[in-house]
Amino acid sequence: MKVLFVGLGSIGKRHLGNMLQVSQEMGIEVTVDALRSGNRPLPPEIEQAVAHQYTQPEELGRYDIAFITNPTHLHQQTILELADKVDAFFIEKPIVDDCTLDVSALHLDGKKAYVAAPMRWCGAYLELKRQLAQIQPYCARVICSSYLPDWRPGVDYRTVYSAHRDMGGGVTIDLIHEWDYLVDLLGQPLECYNLKGTYSHLEIDSDDLSVYIARYPNLLAEVHLDYFGRGYRRSIELMCQDGSLVADFGQGTVTLPSGETIHCEEPVNQRYLREMRYFLEYVQGTEMESCNSPQQALKVLALTQGQALDKR
Repeated sequence: MKVLFVGLGSIGKRHLGNMLQVSQEMGIEVTVDALRSGNRPLPPEIEQAVAHQYTQPEELGRYDIAFITNPTHLHQQTILELADKVDAFFIEKPIVDDCTLDVSALHLDGKKAYVAAPMRWCGAYLELKRQLAQIQPYCARVICSSYLPDWRPGVDYRTVYSAHRDMGGGVTIDLIHEWDYLVDLLGQPLECYNLKGTYSHLEIDSDDLSVYIARYPNLLAEVHLDYFGRGYRRSIELMCQDGSLVADFGQGTVTLPSGETIHCEEPVNQRYLREMRYFLEYVQGTEMESCNSPQQALKVLALTQGQALDKR
């Protein structure tokens, strides 16, 4: 299987390592090439895994899979450049930085494509889905709060894409995971309202706070996203008749309305390994539409801007 990586930053390196591990476990032989924006040397362990490095799309042959892991604002251009050279795409989230884009503009007809959604594959989330089948929630309260300068130790937070609106940064789409898993969990809201802006001391031009209220047929949901919280908080609370069902993704626990706590602690990379196994099985299978297709990812992207999904 011929595999192309476009973008070998931190997330690209993670996906490359996981793809090599899972493909070996599945008995899939792979050859990896990289399409790069420059000639800066790769770390030795990455360079060893890459057969060929290219800087121009015209130099490429055909590939079974392409991993689109470069900055968000380059995704659309990259997908269009590779559409006639690649059979299946793994596209890092968010799929693009334009929430008004129609899926037809990506020219992915007849291609397999999956948009990254790693929160759906973490142990606490999988347990939450199992428990939710037994309750009827009245409301949902979601929070993702963390301190942007702590995200990448040793890297100036002001230089990364998250800090810059024109590079696809800002909590509204950077933290799209929350809306992705909420839609997977509860379905499409009927209405959604969003207030956002830049309010903290952080030296960024992207939004560092985004707050939502969404209406579903039988419940309301609140979503809070920020870049300035000291101490990592990532959780969902579902209130119901007998109490609350709480998934704390930072702690890796699920607390039931009875008060019982189910422990789902695991290394963070475990969710990415599950996701990679799903993707490679999807590529080898007969289903054309993935569990997070480009069309679905674009609908969720529109929702991050406060647009209800049924209006797309």
